[in-house]
Amino acid sequence: MPGSLLAQFNMPLMPEQASEFAKPYDSIFFATTALTVFFIVVVVIMITVFVIRYRHGVKADRSNAPTSHMLLEITWTAVPFILAMGMFFWSSYLFVQQRIPPKDAQEIYVIGKQWMWHIQHPNGIRENNELHVPVGKDIKLVMIAQDVIHSFYIPAFRMKQDVVPGRYTMQWFKATKPGKYPIFCAEYCGTQHSEMGGYVYVMSQADFDKWQANGGEKVKETDLTPVAQGKALFERYRCATCHVDADTERGPTLFGLVGKTRDFTDGSKKVADREYVRESIVSPEKHLVKGYDNTMATYKDDITEDQLLYLYEYIRTLGGPSRKPASAPAATNQTGTTR
Repeated sequence: MPGSLLAQFNMPLMPEQASEFAKPYDSIFFATTALTVFFIVVVVIMITVFVIRYRHGVKADRSNAPTSHMLLEITWTAVPFILAMGMFFWSSYLFVQQRIPPKDAQEIYVIGKQWMWHIQHPNGIRENNELHVPVGKDIKLVMIAQDVIHSFYIPAFRMKQDVVPGRYTMQWFKATKPGKYPIFCAEYCGTQHSEMGGYVYVMSQADFDKWQANGGEKVKETDLTPVAQGKALFERYRCATCHVDADTERGPTLFGLVGKTRDFTDGSKKVADREYVRESIVSPEKHLVKGYDNTMATYKDDITEDQLLYLYEYIRTLGGPSRKPASAPAATNQTGTTR
């Protein structure tokens, strides 16, 4: 491999291959480069031959020059077409594979903000500009931006995904070798964009378990898990005033909400997912549940992206045998309907 040869002279051609997607992506890159170089060389050789063969002053048979050649035309059309389609389906297959995470992938939240990456693990550990993951484990990153568009980029994993305000994006990976790999923001996001970086630490499962048992290397702001923090927010914002374990005239229930289809007053439908729950809190007027009016106030200016993630984590525990909360929040007389 050219990269391996250059790496011996401390001139790496490519970033280290540290995820399952790295080798397939590099293969596409080198195949595309090889095809491009091949056709450039063929064209340059043909141009050179004809320039020399038919240059001014050289005796050559220029009579009855052919104006068409069906076999030649079919060949130079069909061959590039087949190669282009092959590259298209190859790259599309890999693109789709990278966007369909395994069902048991471990979810980790990433929030981009000027100018840092905030990481939230499901057990409550928080990190800034660092991401610790175990080797050989499927990791699903659920990402959103708090201010402007960022782009979460780990070159060693061949992974880059835009992180957008108001919309969740997703990317998953499986790290293949322990190590420390740079994280960059690949989207210009302001004057300190170049400082928005960090590292992902890939650890053995034993080291990762030890790291988790110690609460991470960073001091946690709280010992509560995202679900526990979501429950506290649910109570703080008096959500249970209107949202109890059954539909009432004040608001539809949130028990068993996640994964179900909502019917709206405008006749449309939508599966209640992370995006819908977030939208219902910051823009409740956008999708009014059938049978209800627009009575809920927006929390857009009162709640952070971190808190929205916590609320979603709690709401998806509501209802169902394995999703029953530790205790249902007490209802109050204040408003706070989520739809």
